[in-house]
Amino acid sequence: MEKYEVNAFEGNPPPFELLAQENGFRFWSASNLASALGYADISLLRKAINKALSICTMLDINVAENILQLTQNGKLDYRLSRFACYLIVMNANIRNPMVARAQAFFAGLAESFWKAMHQDTEVDRLVVRGELSEREKSLAGVAKRGGVENYARFQDAGYIGLYNMPLWKLKIYKGFTGKEPMLDHMGRDELAANLFRLTQTEAKIRNERIRGQQSLEDAAETVGRIVRKTIEDISGQTPEDLPLVNPIAHTKRSIKSVQRGFKKLDKKANK
Repeated sequence: MEKYEVNAFEGNPPPFELLAQENGFRFWSASNLASALGYADISLLRKAINKALSICTMLDINVAENILQLTQNGKLDYRLSRFACYLIVMNANIRNPMVARAQAFFAGLAESFWKAMHQDTEVDRLVVRGELSEREKSLAGVAKRGGVENYARFQDAGYIGLYNMPLWKLKIYKGFTGKEPMLDHMGRDELAANLFRLTQTEAKIRNERIRGQQSLEDAAETVGRIVRKTIEDISGQTPEDLPLVNPIAHTKRSIKSVQRGFKKLDKKANK
């Protein structure tokens, strides 16, 4: 498949639609999607494909119906639903002008199913929240092996470093009264800061072979303060003043509504 030199996401119908194949349902190959985005092969989409897989898993959406690995002409490829194409495009490199156009195309299609702004940010937010949950489990295991006796205190040390206050006080400061984790109400940038904090805390404990409750707390607070300073230096904001947003459950429902809407759209196209 040759690379598109023109916008594959404009026109009536746009070239992207003409790349669709039929085999019981409408789908696109990852290699054709890559071509439409101006890439020579799917290698530069591998990270976005993996994120799309993670999102489907998090939302309990049938992965095989949306992203199916296959081999074409001796090369790895994927069969993608329209929804999978949407997720991949929303997680692709925005510095590519064709990706930006593709995002606008899919956002326009999704608008009737999801009345929200900045859908690319919300999709990314869901990915980061999922990664953060996994990192929390990983860090807890590393801390336990390091001899942590009071995990709540260890956890608070990280929050004190990042926010200059423990978690209970941060909830009051932000006016949070929900029963679910406050992380579910954090925006993408704040979630990313916490993900980086947890990742680097785990790395510090492993690399320096830190042991003992107080030493582990000190490590968590130190890393938190470094991340805090980085945020302040780059954005001029303090982490505690980053606004809370709609719960992640709203984002999950919205993305699932897009998936259902795209499914209906392609069923109509097949008639």
